[in-house]
Amino acid sequence: MSKFENVTVVKAANVYFDGQVTSRTVEFASGEKKTLGIMLPGEFKFSTGKKEIMEILSGTVEILLPGASAWQTVKGGESFEVGANAVFGIKVLSVTDYCCSYLD
Repeated sequence: MSKFENVTVVKAANVYFDGQVTSRTVEFASGEKKTLGIMLPGEFKFSTGKKEIMEILSGTVEILLPGASAWQTVKGGESFEVGANAVFGIKVLSVTDYCCSYLD
C-alpha cells in the first residue's frame, strides 16, 4: 500500500543516533502502530520489543539478524522480519526510506 488513510500521526519525531535515524509514529484506529522514517548511512544496532517487519521503501541496507553469522543485503522494495525482544545490526549503505510494522 502506498498510503495510509484515516490515521493519526504523532508530531514528535523519534530521533536516534544523533539524528542519523529518524521516524514518525503512525497510529491506526485498530490500535496498530507503524513508524515511517529515514536512515542516513552508518552502522547501527537496534533492539526490538515486539516482532517487527521492516520494509525498505528505497535505499540499500545490510542486516545481521539474531543468530546469523553473515550480513544480508536488503534493497528498496524488499523487507525483513525480526522477532520480539531481539537485537539486530544494520549497515545503511545509502539514504534509506523505511516503514516498520510492530506485531503482537
